[in-house]
Parts: sequence; C-alpha cells; structure tokens
Amino acid sequence: MKYIAAVASLALLSACSPQPEETSTEASMQTSVPSSITYPTTVRGNVTDTYFGTSVADPYRWLEDDRSAETEAWVKAQNEVTFAYLNEIPLRAKIKDRLTELWNYEKVGSPFKEGNYTYFYKNDGLQNQYVVYRTDAEGNTEVFLDPNTFSEDGTTSLASLSFSKDGSIAAYAISEGGSDWRKIIVIDVETKEQLEPVLVDVKFSGISWYGNEGFYYSSYDKPEGSELSAKTDQHKLYYHKLGTAQADDAVIFGGTEAEKHRYVGGYVTEDDNYLLISASVSTSGNKLFIKDLTKPESELVTIVGDTDSDTGLLDNVGSKLYLVTNRNAPNQKIVTVDASAPQPANWQDFIAETDYVLSASTGAGYIFAEYMVDAIAQVQQYDYDGNKVREVALPGVGSVGGFSGKRDEETLYYSFTNYSTPSTIYAYEPDAGESEVYEQPQTAFNSDDYESKQVFYTSKDGTKVPMIITHKKGLELDGNNPTILYGYGGFNVSLTPSFSMANAMWLELGGVYAVANLRGGGEYGKAWHDAGIQLQKQNVFDDFIAAAEYLIAEDFTSSERLAIRGGSNGGLLVGAVMTQRPDLMQVALPAVGVLDMLRYHTFTAGAGWAYDYGTAEDSKEMFEYLYGYSPVHNVKSGVEYPATLVTTGDHDDRVVPAHSFKFAAELQAKAGGSNPQLIRIETNAGHGAGTPVSKTIEQYADIYGFTLWNMGIKE
Repeated sequence: MKYIAAVASLALLSACSPQPEETSTEASMQTSVPSSITYPTTVRGNVTDTYFGTSVADPYRWLEDDRSAETEAWVKAQNEVTFAYLNEIPLRAKIKDRLTELWNYEKVGSPFKEGNYTYFYKNDGLQNQYVVYRTDAEGNTEVFLDPNTFSEDGTTSLASLSFSKDGSIAAYAISEGGSDWRKIIVIDVETKEQLEPVLVDVKFSGISWYGNEGFYYSSYDKPEGSELSAKTDQHKLYYHKLGTAQADDAVIFGGTEAEKHRYVGGYVTEDDNYLLISASVSTSGNKLFIKDLTKPESELVTIVGDTDSDTGLLDNVGSKLYLVTNRNAPNQKIVTVDASAPQPANWQDFIAETDYVLSASTGAGYIFAEYMVDAIAQVQQYDYDGNKVREVALPGVGSVGGFSGKRDEETLYYSFTNYSTPSTIYAYEPDAGESEVYEQPQTAFNSDDYESKQVFYTSKDGTKVPMIITHKKGLELDGNNPTILYGYGGFNVSLTPSFSMANAMWLELGGVYAVANLRGGGEYGKAWHDAGIQLQKQNVFDDFIAAAEYLIAEDFTSSERLAIRGGSNGGLLVGAVMTQRPDLMQVALPAVGVLDMLRYHTFTAGAGWAYDYGTAEDSKEMFEYLYGYSPVHNVKSGVEYPATLVTTGDHDDRVVPAHSFKFAAELQAKAGGSNPQLIRIETNAGHGAGTPVSKTIEQYADIYGFTLWNMGIKE
C-alpha cells in the first residue's frame, strides 16, 4: 500500500457577485481568416475592492457567477469566436486524425486481487473511459464495471473503486461532468446489483472499508449558492454503516469548531485494527490521529498535533506503526513507534533521511523506498526489520509506479515510463528480486526514434535547475524547432518522466518537448518546495524564464518558435511569465489556471492553497506581492502578448473558470498587436480528471494546431 498522507493532496490543483450594468453581446463574432478576429464585447462593471488602502478594480466580477444567463451567453460567444478561428487552421484536422490513430492502442493497468477475483483496468484504444475487468480462479474474464455506460456523452467517469475486507462488496465513486463532487454506489460483487441508495455530495474523499460492515468517507456540507464555485471550508469524516441511511452516517471527525479543517481523511489499516485520521488546513502540513478499532469506546489519540510537517502511516505490524514523515527531515524518512504512545518524542528512525526525496510503499511483506535522484527514480527494497534487501534493477532511466499490494501477495507489479516510452507493466518477484514484462503496449509511435537528455541551467539567482529535453534523434540545433516548455512549480509536486501520447504527437510533428523542474515543486524536498512559495513565488517564474532563455541560447528554438504551457498552478505560471516577459515566447497556453491571485481563496477549497500563495488579506506586503504578479491584474494596455489560447472547463470546481474568463477578457480588451487572445471553454468538463478520450483528442488537436499556426508553420 502507499502511505496515507494529507487529504489535501486530493485538492491540488484543489456573497452574490454584482451583475453587469448591461448584458454581453454575441454580435460580431465571426472571422474569415485566423489572422483577423473580432472578439465578443465583454461588459466592464464598476466593482472595486480596497486592500490596505489600495483600490483595485475588478471589472469582470460578474463572470464569477457561473449560474447567470449573462455568463452563459459570454461562454457561448467566446467559443463561437474561438472555434471559428480554429476551424480555419488546415493542420488541425490532420493532427486530430493522426492523434486518433496514435491513441488507438490497447492500454492495460496492473492487476490487483480482491476476494475471489483478479481485477484490472483496460481501454481498447479509443474508449472514453477505462473499463474494469475481472478474472476468476478458472481464468474466465468479464466486464465488471464499464464507465462508458454511465452517460451518453462519456462525461461521467469512475473516480475511485474500493472493496470490502473479503472482496464481496464494492463501493465506487463517480464524477459527473468533471466535478469534484462525487456520488458513491455500493454493489454486490457477484450479482453487481446495487445494495442501497446512492450516497451523494461527497468531495475530496477516499473510500476506506472497515471489514464488510461499512466505510469511511469525507465531504463538506453542500454550500449555499453555486456548488461549483461557493467556498467549502469545513471537511468532515463520516462512517457509513451498510444498510443505514446516509442521513444517519456518524461524523467521526470535523464536526465541531475545534476540529474544523479544510481537508480531512480517514484510512483503516489492513488488519482492521486502527483508524488513522489526517487533518490539514492547507495543502502542506497535517495533523495525524489514531483510533483503536478493536476497542469501540476508545478515544482518538494524537500522533502529531500541529501542521508543521507532513506525516502519514505506511503500515503497521500489530501495534508497531511505520510512519513516513518530513518532520525534522525535509527529504522524508520512515520512523517506527508503538500505537500506545505514538507521539514524535517516541519515534525511532527506521530508514533515515538521505540527500534524495523519499516516497514509500509496501507489499508482499516488504517495504519499498523510492528515491528521486534529480527527478529520476531509484528503488530500494527493505524487510520489516530495516535490513536492506537490494536495490531493485529498473528497466531504464525514468519513473516507476507501484511496488504495492497486500501483505500476502507473492507477485507485485510496477509501471515504468519516460517521456518517449509508453508505460509498461512489469511483474516483480520480491523474494528473488526479478522483473519481467507483464504488459507492454503496442503503439504506432516509434519510441526508438526519439531521445531525452537532462540538463542543468542557471536561474536568475544562481540556482541550478534541472530540465529534461525530448526530441527526435538527429535534431538540428538551428534555433528553428517548434518547442513546448512545460512547468508546474508548486504544491510540492514533482514532475518526473512520463509518457503521454499527446506529447508523443508533438514529438512526431518535429517538436521539442522540455520539462523544467522548477522550485515550488518537490523534486528536492521541502526546501525546494518552500523556495517557491508566498514571498518566494517569483523564484518559480524566474526559473521558468531561465529555462526558456536556455532553450533559445542553446539553439533548440527561438522566441518565434517557443510555446509555454502549464495547467492549474502551472496555468498561473504561464500567466505570470507571459505578462512579465511577453517578448520571450510566441505562444502561451495557460490551462485551468489560478489567475486572479487576490480572490482565489474565496472559491471552493481555494483557501487551502494559502501555504503556497499567501492571501491578499494576510498583510500589506503579501497583498502587494500577489498584486505584483497576479496575471489578471498585470495585463497592460497596448502590449503585444504572445498568441494565447486559454483553456478551461465550465464545470471546473477545483480552479473555477472565472479565473480564465477574467484573464481572457483582460487580454482581449488590452493586448496590442495582431496575436490572437482566445479562450476555449470545454462544456460539461471539469479540472481534467475523467475527461473523455474523444474530448482530449479534440483539445490537443486544437492546441497543437493553434500553436503551430502561430509559429508560422502551415504544414
């Protein structure tokens, strides 16, 4: 199993608005050629806010109302303009056809055993959602759950699946239209019949079973106003006993003011002896509690009572707990402690901190310590006494996932991938330490034609930052290659090598794909993360700018052939860098971005991101810092910004689409020059998870067509 960490990781990028004085118009929206655009009129309101004596205009506040007819009309008008533009790009259809061809290969996930069956996920090629299959002891395989039947348009997805102790009952969560709000459905595994009414209004939640009796899940009270944008602030852990009404579910944690936290999660140990509860107010740092489930009247015991560190349970053997923590260990370590006195004063180092960031998993009676060495994976295998068994021989240089399972498993599975190699599943025999290919995809993309290399470039303040650059072998460094520079730089998220068929399409088009491991991420532990937060956030932007300058200086590309791309917190990155250095790139592609830094914390669970960002109410200094880089507030009149395609979903309740709406409106109103400033709004879609394959292919065809066209590449 992977260790339980703060539920805030689920929420990563994770009063009525005044109405406009007049409605927006849908007139004058057509364009005959891509270089000539008439944008819809976006009405400017007169809303202002005052922060520490500074008055800040918010003319597009009305676009925050996702339920208004005016906003709906604006979305329709913007999409008509955008798709009129995209439809004129000849490359777009060819890219879509080839991407469809590339995407059409069988994809199979690692098998896992539950009860009498072995389950696995599989997509035949172009299915909108992965299908869950199962195989019995005689080798008979059948469909268990097919999310493609959940909705006609493929926008209802399977968000999670969890089995009771003996595997006889399953609970699965669905997401409709990409929303973070979930429904949980409980079924009998043999008959697949629904056992009780659907649980509703579940958000940022796992499903953790206690035996066959019931399960723990988390949610917020449904907010007043729009469920897609209204603030959610008090997360609660519930226990649902099978056969009872959801209204009768007991609140286990989070129901009082003293227990108020933005993210709360519960996890039951494999032996059913303990419940672990993680509680946090932000996406970094958590409290941790434990309850002895063998004693029904037992009290919650505090393991960690502050949010100064991140700590989670890896496993337990009887009352001996194995915890993963960055408390006094920025790169993380594993400690042991007895459940009777689990506080930090009693912790004993089990696997000490090293120079590299640790993540850990367990399976088949072993502990696997995975280390990031300059964003590249290495795996060490240990027994439960702390003895190193071996370094696991990996198939190559890249990223791994897996090495987890129940204690009695004999074979474990892991995936291996990098930027040019599709994810391959390996079967691992932990006693012998041997791996063999279990499932290798057969694709129309020839990985052997491409190569990746890691470089270290120097940022503005002298910090060395790693970047992996992938391209076709024999690439001529003539400064003329179309290049996408991708980054994230936040929330302790590490960008490790991984394969994407969409990125493979870009490589096949002759493009260079570069990924920079910016500060704010987790590649070098907590210190690297903290170097890119709050009043240090500019470091992230400087790192990205320096990456672009490196690619240009080394003749991989030029400003005229460079695009920058990022999503969520990475959308903020793109928005900030394109407004600070509009001369540096030809194309900007901010996706589902956090772009209004003065108001992000007023929507859904946004206040939980304050560890990384700070808020405009914190102090005058913090307000001025945020105001100084907030993309919505730093679009200047008459500046020629790069050709920009903002992308978002109208049901995104993680980073509400108002961020993207406001940014696009500012660009259209103020940008100078002839570069297009467009927004593509996917309808009935959220932050990205569960997006149907058909929509994903269409999105990338649009993005790549737009990018190449604006780089002057017509064929």
